[in-house]
Amino acid sequence: MGWLAAIIVGGLAGWLAEKVMGSDMGLLMNIILGIVGAIVLSLLLQLTGLGAGAGASFSFAYLITGFVGACLLIFIFRLVRR
Repeated sequence: MGWLAAIIVGGLAGWLAEKVMGSDMGLLMNIILGIVGAIVLSLLLQLTGLGAGAGASFSFAYLITGFVGACLLIFIFRLVRR
């Protein structure tokens, strides 16, 4: 996925995760959470044999993976912070 598309989709995934998880992280953190969440969850899925290779363009799967990954990162962040 191109850098610009990754930033846009990561921001959207992070924003969705922020709304679902009830946190207030800000735009930059949403982008970071979405991108890092997608990367981490994609790697975990590939290690378990459930994930597919990364595509070169936007895909709905990348958005879902980023969203779920960002939710997991927010959850872990809350556990560590307490």
